[in-house]
Amino acid sequence: MLELGPMLRALMRNKIGALLIALQIALTLTIMVNAIFMMIERSAQMARPSGLDETNTFYLTNTVFAPDYNLQAALAQDLQRIRETPGVVAATQINAIPLSGGGWSMSLQNKAGDDIDGTGVAVYMVDEQGVDALGVELIAGENFAPSDIIWRDEAATKWPDKIIITKAMAEAMFDGDWNKALGQTLYINNHEPMRIVGIIKTLQAPWNGWDKVENAMLVPQQLDGRNSRFFIRTEPGRRDALMPQLEKALAESDKGRIIRSVKTMEQTRADSYREDQATYRILFTVIVVLTLITGFGIVGLAMFSINRRTRQIGTRRALGASQWQIMRYFMLENLLISTAGVVLGVAGAIGLNIWLVSSFAMKPLTPGLLIVGCFALLAVGQLAVSYPALIAARISPATATRGRA
Repeated sequence: MLELGPMLRALMRNKIGALLIALQIALTLTIMVNAIFMMIERSAQMARPSGLDETNTFYLTNTVFAPDYNLQAALAQDLQRIRETPGVVAATQINAIPLSGGGWSMSLQNKAGDDIDGTGVAVYMVDEQGVDALGVELIAGENFAPSDIIWRDEAATKWPDKIIITKAMAEAMFDGDWNKALGQTLYINNHEPMRIVGIIKTLQAPWNGWDKVENAMLVPQQLDGRNSRFFIRTEPGRRDALMPQLEKALAESDKGRIIRSVKTMEQTRADSYREDQATYRILFTVIVVLTLITGFGIVGLAMFSINRRTRQIGTRRALGASQWQIMRYFMLENLLISTAGVVLGVAGAIGLNIWLVSSFAMKPLTPGLLIVGCFALLAVGQLAVSYPALIAARISPATATRGRA
């Protein structure tokens, strides 16, 4: 059985190299564990359902430039033309697009009053086809009726008296129990009452980085403005063909406006998370590079140590040490260095995570991921040293005794 004493003495003779490798392992573990944790969080964030029927929906922007333009009449004609097109399931005018990065937000309160804290909510203005056009699931209550829809000009401040909210918003307003929300009254602008007539399962806000991204509400309003968006849901498999068809039909039907920004929800999701995808790739690259540097560092240190101890290895072989015993010696020696590095790395990973939590509101590191990271780096260390250890094991006694002292 190999003794610990000779290993420690050998490491002390090359303490600078061993210390550098231990620090490299510690740095790799510190960064790797937190980077993987960030990647997991970002992956979960990107995978969150928007609540929409993304594969069958798209939207386009209508910009009016003609003077003396009857906005309300034109909007009604456009919606009728879209809805009557074969393959269209539903269509609505909407003020903002989920995950697009730009939209409206307000604050809702359980009670009326100027000094009551409210809860932030994304606002989507739709008509009676809004629920169907978005493809969201109504899990309680009822949809808006055509008689509920009111016009809102760009300077208006008054809100409708009915709303549909998401399940997440209902839980936020009613102590985690969304079943209490239906029929209740919330207040906007401190004093304006809004009665909850429906609850939808999920609908994300326009801002994917918002910590309350599923806090959203639908209000029965149509915007009387020169810039408007139409959100359209099609039958399965018809979307891509209908996009250019409707764009052309709307553009040719009225020369007093421009139809632009025709985009699918899948494209919007991809654009919304483009920075997250780039960050994900960068973090993955950093992990791979650090792991490779650590592995090559271990190989280099082991080869250097073997070259310095060729005669010692030959002597042990001459005294009857088997190839496996020589390999085991160097692998155990490397395990001591790796263990020291992992211990330092655990402290570093926890410290870095504490800073990330306090500075960027990240979640605390999970112990399971830290344990997996430790074993992964120990495995990398043993794998890296296996080749140099095999070379040492193959040194013959005769060759070793002719080597340098």
